[in-house]
Amino acid sequence: MDTGTLVREGKVKQVYDHGDSLLFEFTDRISVFDKIIPSLVPDKGASLCRTSSHWFSVVSQTTNIGTHFISMPERNKMVVKKYNVIERVADPYRSNFLVPLEFVVRYYVAGSLLDKIKSGKVTKDELSMKSEPKHGDKLPDPYLELTTKFEKFDRKLTVEEACEISGLGRLELAEIQEDCLKIDRRIDSQVSQRGLIHADGKKEFAVDHERRPVIVDTFGTADEDRFWEKSEYEEGKIVELSKEYIRQYYRNSGYHKLLYDARSSGAAEPDIPPLPEDLVKSTSKLYREMFERLTGRKW
Repeated sequence: MDTGTLVREGKVKQVYDHGDSLLFEFTDRISVFDKIIPSLVPDKGASLCRTSSHWFSVVSQTTNIGTHFISMPERNKMVVKKYNVIERVADPYRSNFLVPLEFVVRYYVAGSLLDKIKSGKVTKDELSMKSEPKHGDKLPDPYLELTTKFEKFDRKLTVEEACEISGLGRLELAEIQEDCLKIDRRIDSQVSQRGLIHADGKKEFAVDHERRPVIVDTFGTADEDRFWEKSEYEEGKIVELSKEYIRQYYRNSGYHKLLYDARSSGAAEPDIPPLPEDLVKSTSKLYREMFERLTGRKW
């Protein structure tokens, strides 16, 4: 099909304007820590596109939440509804726009939440935990975060800041966060049957002409969400089945520390090195397998 006019090139997908709709083309690029790795991972784009299409279908069939999904003409291409993109929404009555926020829900202690706990930015009291949280601990209640979307690096926001940036009211934000929990319950009910734990995930929303929430972009994939092997977790081990697998490689190699030390000091950021060939192959295999385990369909 005709791709249309390129309007945005993200870290992993390209967005084309088709008049009344947009075309997402999912590439095989992979990124971590807001850096694009100079390695392509075969089949990654198709895995993300097909997995997210599956979850859009689940949401449409089992909830009253709107989605932007229209069709999937190819394995790595998705046609979606178009919304106005505004980095800061000044008009509290505006409609039909992409909400300039990211909505994160965490169910276990991992990733950047663990970093914040270690640095003292998040306390056990905030998480309603009696003892000091450890990697892999299940949280008593979901931990919801609001972060920026259009700033260079994601930044956690208070509810007041999120309302100011998005033009949404507190009740509207709360409704979207409740929708996140509702969608995650659908995801968890499916993937738990296939031996997976859904540890956390990120979602993005728009509001339609009537200011009703609409889930957009992609979600429930090995890029936006964190999944663990359930049987291994029950034995006391955490086996990463998402992009966290790659993040850990760069943490263990020392690159993560170099990068964040540079960001903290304002120094030039070091280039991210490519993945070793064996890791490219195993990551490609992981994305194919995760499509099957997340959706219950054959590759």
